[in-house]
Amino acid sequence: MISSFQPGGEFEHFLTFATSLSIGLLIGLEREQSQAAKAGLRTFALVSMLGTLTALLSQETNSQWLLLAGFLLVGTMTIIANLRNHEDPDPGTTTVTAIMICYSLGVLVWYGDTTLAVMLAIVTTILLYFKTELHGLTHNLERRDLISILQFAVLTFIILPILPDKNYGPYEAFNPYQIWLMMVLISGISLTGYVALRFIGHRYGAVLLGVLGGLVSSTATTMVFTRRSEENINLAKLAVVVILLANLTVLIRLAVISAALSPQVLPMLLPVLGSGLLLGLTVTIFWWRDFTQQEELPIPETKNPTEFSTAAGFGVLYALVLFMSTWLSDIAGSSGLYMVAIISGLTDVDAITLSSLRLLELGKLQISEAVTAITLATISNIIFKLGLIFIIGSSLLNKRTAFGMIMTAIGLAGALFILVH
Repeated sequence: MISSFQPGGEFEHFLTFATSLSIGLLIGLEREQSQAAKAGLRTFALVSMLGTLTALLSQETNSQWLLLAGFLLVGTMTIIANLRNHEDPDPGTTTVTAIMICYSLGVLVWYGDTTLAVMLAIVTTILLYFKTELHGLTHNLERRDLISILQFAVLTFIILPILPDKNYGPYEAFNPYQIWLMMVLISGISLTGYVALRFIGHRYGAVLLGVLGGLVSSTATTMVFTRRSEENINLAKLAVVVILLANLTVLIRLAVISAALSPQVLPMLLPVLGSGLLLGLTVTIFWWRDFTQQEELPIPETKNPTEFSTAAGFGVLYALVLFMSTWLSDIAGSSGLYMVAIISGLTDVDAITLSSLRLLELGKLQISEAVTAITLATISNIIFKLGLIFIIGSSLLNKRTAFGMIMTAIGLAGALFILVH
C-alpha cells in the first residue's frame, strides 16, 4: 500500500508546502514585529506558498514564464501597496525585497533545495531583525576600516583565484597561490578580531578584550597594556588578565589554522596546545578573580590588519621561512628546522606554523617534526613577550604575567616531551 505522503500518495507534496509555509511564517514573524513593515505574518506565508504553487504549475505545464510572471506580479503588487500610503515617507524597500526573497525561496523548495532555502530564510530573518545592530556597526567603522574590508575582498576574491597553484624555485619551496592563501588566512582571522574589537569595544570586559586582542595581535596587545600598567594598580590587574588571555588565544588560533590546513596533525598537536592552554587558563582565572571591575577599559590601538604592506610583509616572511626551513632541513635535518622555528617565533608564530604545515602536506616533514617546530616557535614567542614585559612593565605585572606565561610554556614543553619520547 502506498503511504499518503509517498510519491503517488494523496498528500505527496504536503511536506513541501509545509516547509514553504514555515519559511514564510519565519520571515513574516520578524516583519510583524516591525512597525514600519507593510506586510506581516499572513502575507509572507501566502507569498512563500504562492512561489511553491507557481513552481508546481510551471513544471506541470512546462512553462517557465509562469515563474517570471508570478515574480513580477508579487513585486508589482507590493510596490503599489506601498505607494498608496502617501503619509508614510518610508518607501518600504526592505519589505518589498523580503517579499521577493520569500517568493523565490518558495520556488526553491519545490525544486528540492530545501536545506538551502531554510538556511537562506534564517539568514534573511537575522538580517531583518538585527537592523539596529547592523546600523551601529556601520557607524562604528571608520573610513579606513571599510577600505580594509575592501582590500581583504580584493586579496581574496580577485588576486587569489588568478595565481598559479604550482611550486617554483629551489626545493620547489615557492608556491604563489599557497603564499597568498596564507596571507588571506591570517588577514581574515585578524580582520575578524579587529572589526569585533572596533564594534564591541570595552563593554564586555577584560575577558572579551583579551580574546579579541589576541586575534588582532597578541604582541601588540601585550605591548599596549604593558605600557599602561604603571598608571595605577587596578589597570595593572586588568593588564594581567588581558595579556594572559591574548596569549592563550594564540594557542586556540594555531589549533584552528592547523585543523583547516592539515587535520592529520591534530591528534598530536592538540594535546600539546591543550596542556599549555589548561595550565595557562588556570593561572589566568586565579588572577581574574582578583581583578576588580573598572568603569572603562582602554582599547589597544592596533594597525589595520589588512593593509597591503602588512599582508605583503607576512607573505615575504612566510616564503622566507618556508625556504629556510626546507634548506636547513635538507642540510641539517630536523635541527635546522627547529632553529628557524625558534628564531622566527620570536616575532611571529603564524609564519613557521603555516610553513611547517605546508612542508608536512608536501611530505617533507613528519608529524612529530611539524608539531615540535610549532611548539618551539610558540615557546620562543612567549619568552620574547615576557622579556618585553620585564623591560617596560610594572613589578606587579611582571610577577603575575610571568607566572601565567611560564606555566603555559611548561605545559607546552611537558606535553611535547611526553609525546615525542
